[in-house]
Amino acid sequence: MIAQFAVVLFDGFAFGMLLFVLSVGLSVTLGLMNFTNLAHCAFGMVGGYATVIAMNWLGIPFLLGLPIAFLAAAAISIVLERTIFRLLYGSTELSQVLLTIGVVFMASASAAYLFGTAQQPIQIPNWLRGSFEIAGQNFGIYRLFLSIVAIVIAGVLIFGLEHTRFGARVRAAVDNQRIAQGLGINVDAVFAVTFALGCGLAGLGGALAIEIVGLDPSFGFHYLIYVLIVVAVGGLGSIAGSFLAAAMLGIADVAGKYFVPELGSFLIYFLLVAILFVRPNGIFGRR
Repeated sequence: MIAQFAVVLFDGFAFGMLLFVLSVGLSVTLGLMNFTNLAHCAFGMVGGYATVIAMNWLGIPFLLGLPIAFLAAAAISIVLERTIFRLLYGSTELSQVLLTIGVVFMASASAAYLFGTAQQPIQIPNWLRGSFEIAGQNFGIYRLFLSIVAIVIAGVLIFGLEHTRFGARVRAAVDNQRIAQGLGINVDAVFAVTFALGCGLAGLGGALAIEIVGLDPSFGFHYLIYVLIVVAVGGLGSIAGSFLAAAMLGIADVAGKYFVPELGSFLIYFLLVAILFVRPNGIFGRR
């Protein structure tokens, strides 16, 4: 039983780290920019398909396909942010929700038209395949790689937003745009870079997700629920909160499906309700 629990804990943490990479960008943009971007997972889908094109069509190695996924999602997000999304920064949440969910529908239809509705496979390097054995139990190498990548991303984001000049500019622009502009901070540019960073991370998450959960045109809808749960439980704008919430929810989801399969994914919704009942603003949320 202990050995089985260790495997479930490992797999659940890896799945949670995938959710973290997919969701942390939304936590940043929603918490810092007050923009409800339900198209966030659509950018994850863009990153996934960019990786498929890079690897299967152009023969680019997997590790080089990951930054391509990030840049592809970030580039498209900049175009949309500069032309459409920025017009709704001061509007109501309902307007933002309606526009961004419309973007998801358009992205899903475009992906189905261009790539079909089938799952898109990729070939990861041999050194990421298979498993390693500890105490007679097998642990997936790719899941370990995914966990390490997520931990590194969390560390870089915390350092970048808390201990760099750019992070200070972001916080200043969020706290008071007028004063920030008066101090010479280009608020529009700061928001554009922040939005691109968040969507680029979603694209990276989409690329990393292909090997574990697959990729098809419904990706932007299917994982939006998971991402919103992570953001709600972790707290808006809290990277540490998103990391902890993603780990908890990933472990709860895998453990629920493994030990009590009749409940399916219900366990994560129970955990969501329980946490928000005690902490309505999330684990580390301030508002």
